[in-house]
Amino acid sequence: MENVFDVKVAQNYIDRINKLTPETQPLWGKMAVDQMLAHCSVSYEMVYEPEKHKKPGSIAKFILKTFLKPKVTGEKSYTKNSPTAPQFIIAERKNFEEEKKRLIGFIQKTQQLGASAFDGKESFSFGKLNSQEWNNMFAKHLNHHLEQFGV
Repeated sequence: MENVFDVKVAQNYIDRINKLTPETQPLWGKMAVDQMLAHCSVSYEMVYEPEKHKKPGSIAKFILKTFLKPKVTGEKSYTKNSPTAPQFIIAERKNFEEEKKRLIGFIQKTQQLGASAFDGKESFSFGKLNSQEWNNMFAKHLNHHLEQFGV
């Protein structure tokens, strides 16, 4: 798994994002490119802008930790057309340039903070994660959707 905390890896994600245009079409799925950028930012919003999202209740969190955490934080890539959690669904169209700038900013901030800032950090859905689990979650999600749009 690529290390999102490495400056070269972070720059590679940014370079891939910069290859997108407002006209870039998905190879699969229903999202437009602007919606995908906003969708990818949700993972980061839960870290940096938690007030935007409702935390799951204790029963939901137990289910998420028990059944979804290994899939989300493990090494195995996501499959095409995987189910999406409701808070990640972006129904309305967004401003492409604004969403691109936001996502790039989140990637840069995460890289600059480094792995140590995430080691033992609480996740909205999965409880405390180590830096490798955070890395896997961020890297898998970005790769999945950038591949969806051919970059």
